[in-house]
Amino acid sequence: MHSFIRRAPDRSRHHDAIVIGSGVGGAMVAHGLVDAGLRVLMIERGPRVKRAPENWASDAVLELSPYYSMESCLSVRGDDHGRLGTFQCVGGPAVFYGGVSYRMREVDFSPCPEIVTDSQACWPYGYADIEPYYGWAERILGVAGRSSCDPLEPPRSAAYPNLAPDVQGPAKLIWAAASSLGLNPTHLPLAIDFDGRSGAGSACAMCGTCDGYVCAVSAKRDPAAAIIPALERRGLTLLPDTVVVRLLRRGGRVVGVECVNRNTGRHEVLQADRYVLAAGALGSPHVIQASGLHTSSPAGDWVGRCLMRHCNGIVFGLFGRPLEGSRQFHKQVGLMDFYGGCDGAPKLGSIQSIHPPPSGLVADRLPGLLQGLTEPMADRSTGLLVIAEDQPNQRNRVDASRSETDRYGVPTTVITHRYTWRDTAARRDLASVARAVLKRAGAKFTQGVRIKTFSHAVGTLRMGRDPRTSPLDPSSRFRGVENLWVTDGSFMPRSAAVNPSLTIAANALMAAERIAGVSIRERQGTAPRSSALVGYASGMGADR
Repeated sequence: MHSFIRRAPDRSRHHDAIVIGSGVGGAMVAHGLVDAGLRVLMIERGPRVKRAPENWASDAVLELSPYYSMESCLSVRGDDHGRLGTFQCVGGPAVFYGGVSYRMREVDFSPCPEIVTDSQACWPYGYADIEPYYGWAERILGVAGRSSCDPLEPPRSAAYPNLAPDVQGPAKLIWAAASSLGLNPTHLPLAIDFDGRSGAGSACAMCGTCDGYVCAVSAKRDPAAAIIPALERRGLTLLPDTVVVRLLRRGGRVVGVECVNRNTGRHEVLQADRYVLAAGALGSPHVIQASGLHTSSPAGDWVGRCLMRHCNGIVFGLFGRPLEGSRQFHKQVGLMDFYGGCDGAPKLGSIQSIHPPPSGLVADRLPGLLQGLTEPMADRSTGLLVIAEDQPNQRNRVDASRSETDRYGVPTTVITHRYTWRDTAARRDLASVARAVLKRAGAKFTQGVRIKTFSHAVGTLRMGRDPRTSPLDPSSRFRGVENLWVTDGSFMPRSAAVNPSLTIAANALMAAERIAGVSIRERQGTAPRSSALVGYASGMGADR
């Protein structure tokens, strides 16, 4: 494992770019900018994550972890309501993801009236334009996958960097059951180091504590393990535990970031030539609103609108006997048979194998007398995650409160969200398929659970060619501000029906070339000069 001495950040040093947020979008755009030779400062609200055996503990999962904070909670209205915390750490929420790294399908970039309705959502580029950047992101993350019989699997210019391992444990039951029903199971592409070749940490232990946990051995290729340490060795300056209060504007340019250190309370203004927001689909529009930048955009009324989060759910199956390898890694199998969206087929979504509910979370929600049942049930269960693409509804939105602030003086984030009947119908149809697969695998009982988190949130600062309805132009630049770009999931006009992390990563790398003003891949000798994207990228800033 690499190690190095962390020097105190040099705030007096001039930086070419400031990146706000260290999740997938922030880490990947920083990767591209550092590759281009720029001096980059990254600001992150949370602390560095610790890699230790206690990450495997039952009380280290999701909101039970020390990185889940109610310090600046979200106020949620709509189908779900109340207060939600946020994950605050170097690497962002992706530290807790399961590593699934799907490319969007070609059909996802095409108009789909069933999904778009009156939202005017439209991708300003196609799959062929982003494909080379998908490959670049896969190489950085060391994605392990296999070609499959998925009829909608998009074309690739290069093979997966690594080979996914054979399916094992309860995932084998899912594969066999799906095949017997005439479905076409595939290997999930995973940003996980299965053989220890990355050098960032140890090889994957195939444990049952991956999705929802900080990887104890850095085998999961999240930003804090796979990207940021190497960038720091190459000159990236990272400021953890630093809260961004607002962006400061003079005319049509950002001239500084006002922030405060969480530990010392020290306020300061940091400056650079270029600024990149990567605070997430909930955080970035909130920063723009709290800074008043939306008033300078021709699409200012669309800032924060069209929040999408996927219409997700999990169907768990309870078996009559302990499952072989029940404590092993479950998230290995994908089912894309009902993805749809072309040739008249309705757009439903994808299905993925997933581990049973973490015993720590279950015990946290059960009365004391029932908590002892969680471990035996975990050994007898497995699950299937269903992901339905949700419509980009204008009424679903993120706002900065006008009356409530946190202890830093930052307005409370207010979220309004309701699914449409089409969204819930698609989830219900996928859940029916999941139940059939689990029952064919031998489950005696199935139970569906809605996912209420905003783990797949996208869309609140969407890109597009129409300056009146798209806050971002096709290069991810915020319209109305000359030197501000956004590279997190908020850029996406549609959510598709696959995990968004790889698409966020690819678009961030694409944006980095535009921000730096160079073709980074050509400088590295990794881009074919005949690529149509080279010519396209040179004019991406124009609204065409």
